[in-house]
Amino acid sequence: MFNAKAYAAAAATSPLAATTVARRHPTGHDVQIEILFCGICHSDLHQVRNEWSNVMPTVYPCVPGHEIVGRVTKVGSAVTGFKPGDLAAVGCMVDSDRTCPECQAGLEQFCPNMTLTYNFPDKHLGGVTYGGYSDNIVVDESFVLRVPSNLSLAGAAPLLCAGITTYSPMRHWCVSKGKKVGVVGLGGLGHMGVKFAHALGAHVVVFTTSPGKKDDAIRLGADEVVVSRDANQMQKHVGSFDFILDAVAADHDIDSYIQLLRRDGNLTLVGAPEKPLAVAAFNLIFGRRSLSGSPIGGIRETQEMLDFCGAHNITADVEVIPIQKVNEAYDRLLRSDVKYRFSIDMASLKSE
Repeated sequence: MFNAKAYAAAAATSPLAATTVARRHPTGHDVQIEILFCGICHSDLHQVRNEWSNVMPTVYPCVPGHEIVGRVTKVGSAVTGFKPGDLAAVGCMVDSDRTCPECQAGLEQFCPNMTLTYNFPDKHLGGVTYGGYSDNIVVDESFVLRVPSNLSLAGAAPLLCAGITTYSPMRHWCVSKGKKVGVVGLGGLGHMGVKFAHALGAHVVVFTTSPGKKDDAIRLGADEVVVSRDANQMQKHVGSFDFILDAVAADHDIDSYIQLLRRDGNLTLVGAPEKPLAVAAFNLIFGRRSLSGSPIGGIRETQEMLDFCGAHNITADVEVIPIQKVNEAYDRLLRSDVKYRFSIDMASLKSE
């Protein structure tokens, strides 16, 4: 074992603060990565504050972070895909059982025995896994990803969660040229959805409650912007969408969007409202419309997404911060005061 510098929360009401955590020395199939940037995901905030205690109680100290990019420093004797000096990335998972039907299909995100990057039982060292708000991480090479060299590393970090969360359902529901795609909500997830839908060749419509976001939506790749509170604007699009990505995590009228789907159209939830959403059955029945949800993607699809981003020069719009401003960033995240993701420059941890 060796000690890595990190930022951790000691309790649900504690601010994140400097500490050290134990990391394992690389075994045969492990890759050790010096973390250069780590994105801040809204789920980091929920986890740190133990807001998911009913389904995933937080074990303290908690080191969050699952949007990790860095440089390989060491590899195990059996590693074949990486060498020291390579750019590498780690997302929301660091292991799975690799034997279940989901893993065999390349869908590790549905594995009943997957290991999340932080706050999950650590089979190597005991305790729980520690995430990317750290200077180092050691991960089995099967869960390490390659980063295209042309991408900004700060902007690439959020691709490991926000990127794959929006890319995966678009690929599953065959978003392509000639399709009409809606994106509900222009935040951390939504802005990535707009970029992907545009790059995939779709006609992209952004739905927002904020008229002031129109120019930014167009800049990101939207063809049209609809203010969702305007009933006349919404009515013009009834029955016309092939696919809608709903990235809103607050309570909202989902039926108003289901009505916009054409026959066999799909609406996929990637935002997770706290309260159940009311759905009128007839809006689904008439038109054979479907409502679904989607988490991240598997390792193979995440690599596909990164390669797609490299080919199309896609990264997240980020505000880069030092680790010392992470608590301020959490407060701003609650106020939606960021365009559109925070990315932590982990070089700032050296001074701790």
